[in-house]
Amino acid sequence: MMIHPAIDNTTMLHDMGVCLLDKPLGLSSNQAVQKVKRLLKAKKAGHTGSLDPLATGLLPICLGQATRFAQFLLHANKLYQVTAQVGAMTTTADAEGDVINHYPIPSNLAQRLTRVLPQFMGDIEQIPPMYSALKHQGKRLYQWAREGVEVERAPRHITIHQLELLDCQTDQFTLQVHCSSGTYIRTLIEDIAMAMDTGAYVQSLRRLAIGDCTPVTMMSLSQLTDDLAMNRTIPLMPVDWLVNQWPKVQITREQAGRICQGQIIDWLEPNVAEGWVQIWQQQPKLFIGMGQLNQQRLAPKRLLNSQ
Repeated sequence: MMIHPAIDNTTMLHDMGVCLLDKPLGLSSNQAVQKVKRLLKAKKAGHTGSLDPLATGLLPICLGQATRFAQFLLHANKLYQVTAQVGAMTTTADAEGDVINHYPIPSNLAQRLTRVLPQFMGDIEQIPPMYSALKHQGKRLYQWAREGVEVERAPRHITIHQLELLDCQTDQFTLQVHCSSGTYIRTLIEDIAMAMDTGAYVQSLRRLAIGDCTPVTMMSLSQLTDDLAMNRTIPLMPVDWLVNQWPKVQITREQAGRICQGQIIDWLEPNVAEGWVQIWQQQPKLFIGMGQLNQQRLAPKRLLNSQ
């Protein structure tokens, strides 16, 4: 059940871990997954939450059994760096769309930003953009948008943990945004601009981190290709990296055997809250999978397959 942290280019992957890819500009998340899957000879691969083709940065790609735990990172917080172009709005709220309106650019843009940014901190509501993957009557919103149909969208509750102004030019500004899952940065930029009586759209967007707000070291496709050609080991994160925001429970080898057989066991440790938990075998130390605690009972829910 151990997940190994590295491979070489002759290894067929099975249960190897997570590649922290630096997704390049212009590539869809699915295209990036397929490229990594072929390069690393993985039987199975998937990502933990897509990035638009316009966006670059962190795209965790789960390989082999790690795909069983991808869902646990879908709802984690995200850290982005975004540059906005001020003075216009586009159909898609980013640089890929067509300009639909022009607006005057505030002469004191930095001062205006300093005043309005606090309005967008904390728990706020946001209306999802039409160019999004949300569904309405079985179709994606972006499909309705391409047909020229505007669909009414209900506001969503999101949380902006940090909103820091990094740079401000005459007609552009750059923010670092630490936000909850479900936040649309394109909509955030449009709303900030509207609060300043102007328009804006996303010029560039880069994801720096998921879960923990500390930026991580990523690997580009070119680095991955070069390292494989030079027969260098490829660093992969272990499967438990996907679930490190949940508390851990340590169980004995005998309990681990029962958990792996699908049995529910008693758990009397008072210092762990009920809900989702990581399950670890104490000796030898192994990540078993994810379970749920309820009324001092530990139930297996998503486990690694035994080797």
